Amino acid sequence: MALERWFRRSKPTRSDEDATPAGLWLKCDGCAAQIYRKDLAQNLFTCPECGHHYRMPVDERIDMLADEGTFERWSGALAPTDPLAFVDTEPYPERMERVQEKQGRPDAIVTGAASMEGVPVALVVMDFFFAGGSMGSVVGEEIARAAERAARENRALVAVTASGGARMQEGALSLMQLAKTTVALEALAEKRLPYVTILTDPTTGGVTASFATLGDVILAEPDALICFAGPRVIQQTIKQDLPEGFQRAEFLLKKGMVDDVVPRAALKNRVANLLRLLRGERLPDRVEPQDGVEELEAPLEDAATPESKAPGEEVSRGA
Repeated sequence: MALERWFRRSKPTRSDEDATPAGLWLKCDGCAAQIYRKDLAQNLFTCPECGHHYRMPVDERIDMLADEGTFERWSGALAPTDPLAFVDTEPYPERMERVQEKQGRPDAIVTGAASMEGVPVALVVMDFFFAGGSMGSVVGEEIARAAERAARENRALVAVTASGGARMQEGALSLMQLAKTTVALEALAEKRLPYVTILTDPTTGGVTASFATLGDVILAEPDALICFAGPRVIQQTIKQDLPEGFQRAEFLLKKGMVDDVVPRAALKNRVANLLRLLRGERLPDRVEPQDGVEELEAPLEDAATPESKAPGEEVSRGA
């Protein structure tokens, strides 16, 4: 019996606040390589062997995008209520209390002001680890407030999406957020301020059908699932096999739904340069390359400025 206990392996555990994949080591979903979890976190939650992108916690995402020490949180004062007295496997308030305690925030969204390579921005980052990133009344309100405040402070808006769609526990109130977030973006268009979205895995449902696909530039991370209804639902409905890679970022790039698929390590530099160009500013004379980022020179001296556009021409909000 003692010999049996000697060879028995204990299952690795993790703390409740740890959102990284469980276990000391994990097998990559992309290439089956064995990855040390700390190496995965240090590599921006991408596989060092094949580049497979894992879902990234919100705080690490903000640290990656914002210049050090520049992020000023705006969200956190609002919390969801239970207007429908909704009960499924447990009452909605109890479910929210449990998730709030685990994630350390009132809902599936973090917004705030920051700089990206010196460019002033408003950041909106969704938390998929909070109830699947579902969009309820608080998430919609925080996004709307962020867009309106960005317009007042003359900041570009950068939104990072990761969501399973509207939150069913709030019924029609969650669906109203599609219209609310869409209308709020008009404040940016009126002041000709850029709006860039970064679609991560997964971006689905009502989030895809609203603010996520209304950016002036729409970027996606590699192999991200981006859709309204999922592939299984579509396949069962039409009774046909779907194309390989259907509803993944690379497939949607070929179909024109997204503007580019950008590896995570290159996102900050790419977004910062896009914002400079959209604001009619010059690129830096030389952009130092990062891991996975191609070196950029400073072309486009005559980049279009807001003043050079035809009178009455508006910033696009279509996708």
